[in-house]
Amino acid sequence: MAAKYTKSIVFCLIALIAALPGELKAQATLLLEEPYSYDGTFAGTGHAAIYLARVCAATPTTLRRCQPGESGVVVSRYHHVGGRDWIAVPLIPYLYAVKDAASIPLFADAKLVEFLRHNYLQENMSEEARDMGPRAPSNQLAGSAYDRTTYGFRFATGPDQDDELIRILNSEPNSEAYALLNRNCADFAKQILNFYYPHASHRSIIADLGVTTPKQIAKSLVRSAKHHPEMQLTTFVIPQVPGLKRSKPVHGVVESLVLAKKYVTPVLLFHPFVVGTVEAAYWAGWRFNPTKGALIFDADNAHTWHRLDLPLTNAERRSYQEELASLKRDVRQDGVPGWREFQASAQPEIDGEGQTFLRGDVNGEPVRIGICRDNALRMNAPPEILQDLVLTRLEQELKPKPARASKRQVEQDFSLLQRALDERKAELGH
Repeated sequence: MAAKYTKSIVFCLIALIAALPGELKAQATLLLEEPYSYDGTFAGTGHAAIYLARVCAATPTTLRRCQPGESGVVVSRYHHVGGRDWIAVPLIPYLYAVKDAASIPLFADAKLVEFLRHNYLQENMSEEARDMGPRAPSNQLAGSAYDRTTYGFRFATGPDQDDELIRILNSEPNSEAYALLNRNCADFAKQILNFYYPHASHRSIIADLGVTTPKQIAKSLVRSAKHHPEMQLTTFVIPQVPGLKRSKPVHGVVESLVLAKKYVTPVLLFHPFVVGTVEAAYWAGWRFNPTKGALIFDADNAHTWHRLDLPLTNAERRSYQEELASLKRDVRQDGVPGWREFQASAQPEIDGEGQTFLRGDVNGEPVRIGICRDNALRMNAPPEILQDLVLTRLEQELKPKPARASKRQVEQDFSLLQRALDERKAELGH
């Protein structure tokens, strides 16, 4: 009981800090992004980037101070993207490949993600994204949140520091210089972190064999913040948009090579002492949990950073799961078209408000369904398809670890589901 009480106090204090006035609020964030696809299967080190809330982009390779209402940029080092060392992308497009939070889809598949990325990059970053396709390196520039969960470590910066960083990045050469072992994305993020707070982040000779990894710089930043309260460090989660295969936990180099199941057996056969030593060191101090004390990011308020919500408690999650189970009987019925079936054959398009919808057929009749929160009920899709869409989204949001949603976000989805149920009842009543 005491542990739960203490945990509640900690979360409340974090939320209070997140709501402090603007002049005290942190203005930059280390983004620790989980691995997916081949990286998730073989390496597992993920990606690192820096979000700068007061810095915007005159072009993808030229920085400037933000104007009122602008939400800043994400900067990172890339490999084989536009021939550049670093590229800056506005926050919402970087995460969701759309221009504003209202256009973020409720659910995504590979077809939709490719469509959104292609549209955004062609319209806004055609020079940097010359090669397009499902596996093009330029995909890293937009729509990160469809592929993976991201952990944010937000820290305070000063306006003068931001101006100096802009000057440095704009004045130095920006030609591709990526090198896996000593000039990777984590090295770039580390340089910016140490620009703001000298020695705040460093590599690990033992845990990562001297290679700078995203997990290590996040871990060292958190440790540094414990000794430097002026950093005002706040940790949060940017959940992966429901739809695609879930990303994998982020690892360091040795952790990936030795502790992952696919490597343990062959290494243990030849080097059992190495495995035992590394495992002991891992549990003694290498272990780092980026979700500890983390709040939930809400894109609806991304431009002000005023919305970092508490994650669902276990009791709240169980309660919502029970409520969802009772609704499934009303939503999923034999003979009623489902969301997955419709999505598989439908094609994405953009409506007049710049929001995405799917065009397809149901029982031979043309149907359009809005897949953003604002346009979901504006089109002619049968309500049962929208119901199943929101139900499918909620099923993923309510899964346990890692945290995927806040109470506010889940309540919004239940409200949308209820509105769709009401529409269906109204149709049946006529």
